[in-house]
Amino acid sequence: MYGLGSAVGSGTAGDEPANGLTLGDETAEIARVVVESAPEAEKIPAAERVYAYVKAAILDRTYPGGELLTEGELATAVGVSRTPVREALLRLEESGLVKLYPKRGALVLPVLPQEINDVVEARELIETHAAAKVWPRRKQLIAVLTEKVDEMRTHRRAGDAKSFLEADRAFHEAIVDAAGNQILAKLYNSLRDRQVRMGVPGIEVQPARMDKSIVAHQEMIDALGGNSVKRFRELVVAHIETAAADLRGVQ
Repeated sequence: MYGLGSAVGSGTAGDEPANGLTLGDETAEIARVVVESAPEAEKIPAAERVYAYVKAAILDRTYPGGELLTEGELATAVGVSRTPVREALLRLEESGLVKLYPKRGALVLPVLPQEINDVVEARELIETHAAAKVWPRRKQLIAVLTEKVDEMRTHRRAGDAKSFLEADRAFHEAIVDAAGNQILAKLYNSLRDRQVRMGVPGIEVQPARMDKSIVAHQEMIDALGGNSVKRFRELVVAHIETAAADLRGVQ
């Protein structure tokens, strides 16, 4: 548990979000505000805070698959009434993270082998589509992706696996975002959330994987500077397949 009872205040559904955050945004930023900033968190609607809290706890497996969450326990943890808890749990059910059982609570859905296959297949479809779409304006994208790889190198030197993986995710999201389809970008973000829940494939104890990942990402950047979209797409697919193999290895 995060121990948020004293950190998040009660708030109201009519309050405006802090720091220009967009309510409903599928990022870790809201969860960070909830955990770390009591004055700011109080300005975020109660249902949004419950959603961010529970989602973060499911993704990092504080709430593992198979655990039953009750409205009362969540209301106490976040410091709100049960009404916003119900709203948040409905959103989480729509996201495929929990299954609601009337009068009992919400069951955190376990990760199944088929889910890994589905996520990998969906990622490949979206990312290869994005690779083709961004190709005509690839020169502008190189600078953005180079910055992300530089961040990965910095986190590798520091041994910060969590920040490394965040930079890795930002690299791929930049490609998908550059394709210009907001629906696909939102779907892709949710896929990466689901992948987080599947587990970090031993990267903390096998830092050589970070080195291999940096090489793979640099190869993608180098391909963008070339003249073969086929080569770029092949590198994207190969990288996803490597991630899939790692995920299957930890199940």
